[in-house]
Amino acid sequence: MFIAALLAAAVTEAPIVVISGTRTERASFDVPASIDAVAIDDSQPRVNASEALAAVPGLVVQNRQNYAQDLQISSRGFGARSAFGVRGVHLIADGIPASMPDGQGQAATFNLDMAERIEVLRGPYSAIYGNHAGGVIQLFSKEGEGAPSVELNVSGGSYGTHKTDLNAQGKQGGIGYLLDASRFDTDGYRAHSAATRDQAYAKLTLAPVDGAKLSIVASALRQDDTQDPLGVTWATYQRDPRANETDNADTQTPKRTLADRYNTRKSISHQQIGAAWEQHFGDDRLRVTAYGGNREVIQYQAFSKAFQAPATHSGGVVDFERDFSGAEISWTHVQHLAIGKLTTTAGVEYGRSSDARQGYENFIGNQFGVKGALRRDEDDKVSNLDPYLQTEWDSGAWQLSAGLRHNRVKISVDDHFISNGNDSGSLNYSHTTPVLGVLYRVAPQLNVYASAARGFETPTLNELFYSGTGGGFNFRLQPAYSTHLEGGIKARLNDGVRINAALFQVKTDDELVVDTASGGRTSYRNGGKTLRQGAELSLDATWRYGFSTRLALTTLRAIYDQGYGNVLKGSRLPGVPNANAYAELAWQESAGRWGAALEAIAASDIYVEDSNADKAAPGYGVLNARITARQQWGGWRFKQYARLNNLLDKNYVGSVIVGDTNKRYYEAAPQRNWMLGVSALYQF
Repeated sequence: MFIAALLAAAVTEAPIVVISGTRTERASFDVPASIDAVAIDDSQPRVNASEALAAVPGLVVQNRQNYAQDLQISSRGFGARSAFGVRGVHLIADGIPASMPDGQGQAATFNLDMAERIEVLRGPYSAIYGNHAGGVIQLFSKEGEGAPSVELNVSGGSYGTHKTDLNAQGKQGGIGYLLDASRFDTDGYRAHSAATRDQAYAKLTLAPVDGAKLSIVASALRQDDTQDPLGVTWATYQRDPRANETDNADTQTPKRTLADRYNTRKSISHQQIGAAWEQHFGDDRLRVTAYGGNREVIQYQAFSKAFQAPATHSGGVVDFERDFSGAEISWTHVQHLAIGKLTTTAGVEYGRSSDARQGYENFIGNQFGVKGALRRDEDDKVSNLDPYLQTEWDSGAWQLSAGLRHNRVKISVDDHFISNGNDSGSLNYSHTTPVLGVLYRVAPQLNVYASAARGFETPTLNELFYSGTGGGFNFRLQPAYSTHLEGGIKARLNDGVRINAALFQVKTDDELVVDTASGGRTSYRNGGKTLRQGAELSLDATWRYGFSTRLALTTLRAIYDQGYGNVLKGSRLPGVPNANAYAELAWQESAGRWGAALEAIAASDIYVEDSNADKAAPGYGVLNARITARQQWGGWRFKQYARLNNLLDKNYVGSVIVGDTNKRYYEAAPQRNWMLGVSALYQF
């Protein structure tokens, strides 16, 4: 009776429209895949994608409190072992890949200030996006509309955190424009974790001819000397989670933390530009996308001179400059066939990255944290050329869909550092990934579906750089292959309650795992079979009197289905919790002037290395609260928010560094902290 009363109180809500999965606009309710669309609300500083993605089931997104290494993102366990950046999950922003052809990507390149929504695709349908698509995270930016406006956002909070964002948007003469610039800086919660990030973004949209749309986007990101706090051992974490203490591993006198001793840091300069042309011919559509950019990185790591003695060691300073570019063309054709509608998309995607990479010693004599002698000098090139075909037949209660992508990844190395042994050579990986799906409309408000696919995951450049024996480039490393199965239901109750539930299984052969790790150098190997089995549940509801709820639950059994070395069959995959949850109870005043919410986030324990022998990071649960306010006066619109995170002031490990050879696995999350933000917008 109580449940029935709640459902009767639900109010009408517009359907969520998504593009990921089918490459055409569809209501997510009618897509035979696990897919969510989320927005970063007005009560967040819009610095990290984790602010919004915590509410997505199947996804684990950890803010490492380390802006030198970016977020940790995994989808159904894929990408959990990444030491930095994002691998195993394909990133896209405004149709332009934020993941390179080898599968490594950087979520920091997302401009969240201008984000309209983020779509998250999990499961079999991710395979249609190619290499490393254990999941797909796709950001869509706003478009300039209406009369010109200018907006200023200012926020600040604990640990010396500040952000200022200025943007302008509008549409004149048929041209929509969007301009944004921001600066974020923080002293950091953990010792030696200060960061400053500057971002800029511009977008133009216009319709040069009837039925056409041209979008041009440009973005830039710059971080200078972003401090890297490193991880800590379990003993250090128990004594001092923020790692202000000296480290016994420091061989110098007086002892300091290794982050201080080597002044571990990273500088990043990233800029790119892209354009997308979309032409409609009735129901048919032609889409062409092209992009290019440059990324420069210099990173100072922490490991001692003794580890750099072997001639094969590449030093403690990484210095590279990357040029990248790509293009995609697709044609979508719609026709009526056998009392149904057949929609077919055929396309080809090309991507290329070229690195001029050097490595240097991180010392000169007894001076540490400086660029010393050259230890590495090479050119690395990665490219992909992937044709794909995707089709969907929709008739009455049934929807049948299929996709096929042929992945071809080429990697070449031209070694100029002869004294280090000539590691020049090339690798060619290829695999065809099929996708099948079926959806049945049981009732207007209830769909059931099933899907299956084969996945393909090549090693990234960083995983190929060392072999376990000779120390040179690992030309023996092979891709991992996976088989994905999923079944689920999607229900809309009284148009105000949405429920999505899915069961899934993934079997992987030749999983990429750590082989050896010593002195800052990690090599990888193909480590047998893994099994992932789990369930996801999401519930969104809007009730009377301004109340709404959101719930996202995930349970995941991710184990080695075949042992290797000292890793036994049944060992849990590191970096993957058995369960995680997000819950939110929110209230919005009818006129939209006031709002408040309580958020709960929880995760089970996480193993830190493959054998499960070392201390697992304990599970945790935290509560957050937020309050928002809005006012309008003439052409002015004002907004304010206040957040209090970790209300109960819990001390917990927020993320782990998988397989760290020095057992510095643990990265502490902040205790109770606050954030305040204000904004003012004027529309002319």
